[in-house]
Amino acid sequence: MLAPRGAAAAQPVGPVMAALSAYMAGARERALPDSVIEKTKHHVLDTFAAMISGAELAPGRAAISFARGYGGGKVATVAGSDIVTGPIEAALANGVLGHADETDDSHAPSLSHPGCAVVPASLAVGELIGISGAHFLRAVALGYDVGPRVTMCLGIPALSRELHKSSHSIAGVFGAAAAAACAAGLTLQQMRWVLDYTAQQSSGIAAWQRDSDHIEKAFVFGGMPARSGVTSALLVRAGWTGIDDILSGADNFLIANAPDADPERLIEKLGERYEIVRTNIKKWSVGSPIQAPLDALELLMQRRPFAADDVRKVTVRLGTREASVVNNRDIPDICLQHMVAIMLLDKTASFHAAHDVARMQDAAVQRERAKVQLVPDAELERYVRQSIVTVALADGSELTEHVKAVRGTADNPMPRDEVVAKARDLIAPILGADIGARLIERVLALETLTDIRELRPLLQRTG
Repeated sequence: MLAPRGAAAAQPVGPVMAALSAYMAGARERALPDSVIEKTKHHVLDTFAAMISGAELAPGRAAISFARGYGGGKVATVAGSDIVTGPIEAALANGVLGHADETDDSHAPSLSHPGCAVVPASLAVGELIGISGAHFLRAVALGYDVGPRVTMCLGIPALSRELHKSSHSIAGVFGAAAAAACAAGLTLQQMRWVLDYTAQQSSGIAAWQRDSDHIEKAFVFGGMPARSGVTSALLVRAGWTGIDDILSGADNFLIANAPDADPERLIEKLGERYEIVRTNIKKWSVGSPIQAPLDALELLMQRRPFAADDVRKVTVRLGTREASVVNNRDIPDICLQHMVAIMLLDKTASFHAAHDVARMQDAAVQRERAKVQLVPDAELERYVRQSIVTVALADGSELTEHVKAVRGTADNPMPRDEVVAKARDLIAPILGADIGARLIERVLALETLTDIRELRPLLQRTG
């Protein structure tokens, strides 16, 4: 039997929904601490750089081709292209661009990559309305606050490992929806309906791990959640109504996804603990297990400079599971042995080098790669992303570095100059050094921007 008309609307709103929706509705006018503003700028810049560099990769080319063929109103920017399309299509394309590679940010406690969904959603709705830079920053920060809390509430890592759902897309869609709704300036009541429509669109299964082309993965992590989050916000903005509390009552979102969920985690320390501060930025554009070994090599070379010819052997110890992910892979940016060889030769690991497939066959690279021994370490399995690297030099001496906190993580954050250096490396080959420098400058002064659409000429390329 159907419920009588108005029965859903009459259901009382629970305390979790009341607190969460109030926090979301107030975000547009709520001042952020200076440290959070600075961190939010870092993540916006890092995500823009990932979107722009992604334009040259297969998932990015697929996203741009989709946006070009789909058309849509001339409203929102598709980064790294000359396309302006509808906000929903732009959010999808930019989300795929943002996770076209292993370059974008990640939030370990929620097992998600917030930036590739939240930033495209904020940009798409922000351009539609013409919001200020300060408003944009608040929308982005809200997205990071809401999305990760959803999967932490549902239970990590059980959500993926036992229930086979994609935590990345679930956190992404709620983060994107919150950000888009804030950009749209929705009311408290409308925020509740946005969460309802987002719960109905929440999807994604862990089968993305079988995607060898990274295209479906980019859709699941970035494109799909950005698109769906923007859709939720724009439907409600257009006057659609819904259920007042999708988090409680019959057949609610939590029961449907994780019966053992802890709803209090959705509102835990809201306004005190900003999840964007706990989100990691990758220093190196390579798979996560390779971050710590490259950090270790950089530290060793700073401590005692040496050339590749001075090295007799490099031993890299990683947790057993992490070692299996990056052991002698045929893709450069997820092959540990190859990236260590690049680091020895170049003294760094640029985005270009991490994606130069042809260089994997270079004789000099192969000579250095032969020196690298990867050792799975059950003891390191107990920790997150730790690595012990030992370099044996030709003179008989040995250098060892144990990286316990990867550069760019919450325990070892990258300062502004390192975030800028990474962004410059990713942006300049696509847009040019001059445009890249101007984009970086504008992002780092976002609070002075009167209209977010002023960024468009700095995000796009012509021709």
